[in-house]
Amino acid sequence: MKKLLIIGLIGISVSCSESFFDIQPQGAASLASLSNKNGVNAVLIGAYSLLDGVGAGNTGRQSTISNYVFGGITSGDAVKGTDIGDQPEQEYIEQYNWLSDNTYFLGKWQHSYDGVARANEAIQLVASPEIKDMTDAEKNQVIAEARFLRGHYHFEAKKMWNKVPYIDEKIYVAADPNSTKIPNDQDIWSKIEADFQFAADNLPAVQGQKGRATKWAAKTYLAKALIFQKKWAAAKALLEDVYKNSGKKLMPNYHDNYRNITNNNAESVFEVEFSINDGTNGNNGNAGDNLNWPYSANSPGRGCCGFYLPSQNLVNAFKTDSNGLPLIGNSPDGTEDTYNKVDLPNDQGLKSDQAFNLDRTIPVDPRLDWTVGRRGVNFLDWGQMPGYSWIRNQNYSGPYIGKKWMYYLADEGSSTHSTSKRNVNNNYRLLKMSSVILWLAECEIELGNLQAGEEYVNMIRNRAKTGSVQDPSINYVVNPYPSGTFAANGADFARNAVRMENRLEFAMEGHRFFDLVRWGIAEKYLNKYVAEESVDGVDMSGRTYNKRGYLKGKVFTSKNAYFPLPNDEILNSQKDGKPTLVQNPGY
Repeated sequence: MKKLLIIGLIGISVSCSESFFDIQPQGAASLASLSNKNGVNAVLIGAYSLLDGVGAGNTGRQSTISNYVFGGITSGDAVKGTDIGDQPEQEYIEQYNWLSDNTYFLGKWQHSYDGVARANEAIQLVASPEIKDMTDAEKNQVIAEARFLRGHYHFEAKKMWNKVPYIDEKIYVAADPNSTKIPNDQDIWSKIEADFQFAADNLPAVQGQKGRATKWAAKTYLAKALIFQKKWAAAKALLEDVYKNSGKKLMPNYHDNYRNITNNNAESVFEVEFSINDGTNGNNGNAGDNLNWPYSANSPGRGCCGFYLPSQNLVNAFKTDSNGLPLIGNSPDGTEDTYNKVDLPNDQGLKSDQAFNLDRTIPVDPRLDWTVGRRGVNFLDWGQMPGYSWIRNQNYSGPYIGKKWMYYLADEGSSTHSTSKRNVNNNYRLLKMSSVILWLAECEIELGNLQAGEEYVNMIRNRAKTGSVQDPSINYVVNPYPSGTFAANGADFARNAVRMENRLEFAMEGHRFFDLVRWGIAEKYLNKYVAEESVDGVDMSGRTYNKRGYLKGKVFTSKNAYFPLPNDEILNSQKDGKPTLVQNPGY
């Protein structure tokens, strides 16, 4: 289901009047024109259309579905990239200098609650007695889809700020700005659960249009909400249902989850649909991530803007030992891991016309080169990544390029918008069977079933082992854990192993920071990352080079588990002279 504009679906007519005050606003649909099946569907599509993060009155990058600013550059997986001073508000976020007047926080808040409002409007409209051309079953499905979306938008707010208001169709009155000025003094998890549960109970297993929520998507999202609350047994039951009965399965190749020609594949439980060359201006084509491209006219995107680049720490995490296993330790917070002691070789400080010979003998997980572009390795079908010439400022932001959202040269034009080759139709896979499997592994480990957790982790590792590789000249070595490894090493090792597998499988997808917080390890983990990424590096050949010196002295503290509420929203929440929203502790 591609995104559509409500104003494009609804015919607007304006009649003569004695006063121009009687003319309906241009571009706004009247309630009468919406009070039918087509109108209800248009309003519901309007709620779906915000899933990509674009269209809520901000820049899009503040609320893009990838959450690359909030979940990526905060997490140790990536740096802001580009130049110093470009998008300084992203720099503040990357360096844990979080202020309540940062417009990125404001944009994300506005987007989340704009999505909530649109979902509520769909529920209110379909419940109207004026809707005569829909059956009760059709109306109920609209409500279920809208509640799924409302659960999603509230979930986004919850994981950002923790204490946030929950606004349903009974609270929300579009004509009354004060209706939504309610306190953020309650934990809203139970209400998010209720939305997903209703959706799970009332949605079909398969939808006629791609992109619409199904019962399996709702059950998976409900399980995710339970996992965030550490309700392991309840989450496990839901996830097992999805795993056994949804018909979803792992694709043979890891990279099948990151190509436009494999959108909506058998592994995907729910995708955010992107569309290009559809008669619109290109904003339907992942416009929220349009800064995150190589800085060269000879690269994907054709020359802008150099943001969101993988960290050296992330690249090092893909190293494997001689048995094809990650270089991890027994501590569940990752502080005993050894992969970051020596860096994988890189071309930091070398221009593209200077000699660089990549050591291809070092064993690495093949998911590395489906996730990261590094010099000397094939970059999809663009040839070998040339290094320096694709980086806007390598000295500042490092030698790597993110890869999962890139398109193949052979697909240029068919998968890129005519006005910008950075607007693409490669969907964002929000929920996948690989997510389900690793959440099941986590549930089993937390419930004391280490062998079962190991078996789920090994499903993911076996796919990495047997699937396609980006560059056959690289020494890819990845293997499952030998049976009994988790039990022999204990629960903390098992926790660390599944957390590492999450990192390797979903790197650069915007989940990592929120996982670190829910695991309770963010402070130790990120301060270790900052200390190591901010000093000069030494690679396996003994060469030294600068890394991200601007991180030196930066500190992640306990308050950084959640972002500050936007100051403007606190001010705007005033009712009877007092704000109804309360700022998070420490801000």
